[in-house]
Amino acid sequence: MSNIYNQDLGKCAANYEPLSPVSFLQRAGTLYPDYEAIVHGELRRSWGEMYKRCVRLASALSKRGIGEGDTVAAMLPNIPEMFEVHFAVPMTGAVLNAINTRLDAKTVAFILEHAEARVLFTDREFSGVIKEALARVDRDILVVDVIDPLFGEGELVGEMLCDELMAEGDEAFAWSLPADEWNAISLNYTSGTTGNPKGVVYHHRGAYLNAINNAVTWEMGMHPRYLWTLPMFHCNGWCFPWTLAATVGTTLCLRHVREQAVYEAFRNQGVTHFCGAPIVLNTLINAPDDVKAGVRSGIKVMTAGAAPPAAVIQGMEKMGFEVTQVYGLTETYGPMVVSAWRSQWDDVSADERARLKSRQGIASIMAGAMMVGDPETLAPVPADGKTQGEVFMRGNIVMKGYLKNPQTTAESFDGGWFHSGDLAVCHPDGYIQIKDRSKDIIISGGENISSLEIEDVLFRHPKILEAAVVAKSDEKWGEHPCAFVTPRAGVELTAEEVISFCRAELAHFKVPRTVIFGPLEKTSTGKVQKFLLREQAEMHGR
Repeated sequence: MSNIYNQDLGKCAANYEPLSPVSFLQRAGTLYPDYEAIVHGELRRSWGEMYKRCVRLASALSKRGIGEGDTVAAMLPNIPEMFEVHFAVPMTGAVLNAINTRLDAKTVAFILEHAEARVLFTDREFSGVIKEALARVDRDILVVDVIDPLFGEGELVGEMLCDELMAEGDEAFAWSLPADEWNAISLNYTSGTTGNPKGVVYHHRGAYLNAINNAVTWEMGMHPRYLWTLPMFHCNGWCFPWTLAATVGTTLCLRHVREQAVYEAFRNQGVTHFCGAPIVLNTLINAPDDVKAGVRSGIKVMTAGAAPPAAVIQGMEKMGFEVTQVYGLTETYGPMVVSAWRSQWDDVSADERARLKSRQGIASIMAGAMMVGDPETLAPVPADGKTQGEVFMRGNIVMKGYLKNPQTTAESFDGGWFHSGDLAVCHPDGYIQIKDRSKDIIISGGENISSLEIEDVLFRHPKILEAAVVAKSDEKWGEHPCAFVTPRAGVELTAEEVISFCRAELAHFKVPRTVIFGPLEKTSTGKVQKFLLREQAEMHGR
């Protein structure tokens, strides 16, 4: 419809350009060329150097025919080159596929085929998996080896080295922003616990907005020093590579997440921010006292990936860390919901503070809309903190969809909302609290039992290091809760102690009837693989 505000007032080069996080790199490299961008061992690079390297790499890829719609894969740890490909690849118009470094060869081969990868950047640590995966792939892929001086094992499996490819490029390369901000910028595969993984497609607009969303939601300010304990392959590091370019921060690389190395970085690298799954925080809490010594208070940590028990949040804050919980999925570019703190809670007890912070929270600033609703009708559930529904989201930081999977994409967006599959309640203040994945809920004697509720109790036991709860078949009740428990080092713990502790904290029907001791099966991002635990639970006692 024509009106006075759109007559002769159209888009032009002076007043419109597509949103893309690549623009943040150009700004950082141009206006802050001497500011520190990367730290990796003895290596230091400035934002000016970073920008030139990314342009040169983009130029080299372009000369080899890589452009809009092509897929460039990377199976790399958190090293400088992994950070650089987050900018160099989209500079060409191509799409970055950062591959989970813990995957087996069969799954990697599926991803390379499904994504139609034309280039693969890899590291010697993964040479065995990559060789086997490539033997399964029936397509030509330019394999480029990245040599990290901090890792000397493995072998070279590519046609050339990354430095050799970069030498083919031109620092004067005339890269451009995407013609359309809806163009794909990255491809991230889900875990695929029930079949082949699904390829989640992000667009430039969403990546731009969530990068800024991170900075504003977390109140990062300018020039943060960010420690990479979160894998960059996971939702593109929750979009933080692009956030750090926007804030002109410093990327502190950490190839392997070990508590000694993390605490050394806290002490020596001036870390201001880091992200990690609850399992990472639990590891830091339970590190030896001499390892934890000398760390200043006030380091900010963002946690997500699994609902963190209140005891874990309380443990981190007791050590002086400032914890913010966020919630999201691969399909929402990582964080979309934030457990935002309110000043009226400042004087609550430590226990209540941890309980409030353990709720997933409210929609973040640029998230769009989020609700807890009936999975059938999509009607919002009452905000009473009791009625369960499914978490639904919509907005600019919801994925484009699943690659080559229109049916699943349509099902996920049915009714105009993204269906998360997570069950939650909405409290009277509007904060949501996850109760379970819909597939993880335990139904015993017709009663719904939240595995997360039981896990929260187990984590409060002084002898328990880790815990997870799944359903186990029961002839009488249909299912009953089965607890997997990892005791703390050097302590003795019996199943009777665990059950007795739970009886004092939970309704009788929620108490685990089976307790299995041992380490928990986890993904590379720290999520407990409950589908494997369910299989173990069914075999237990047979």
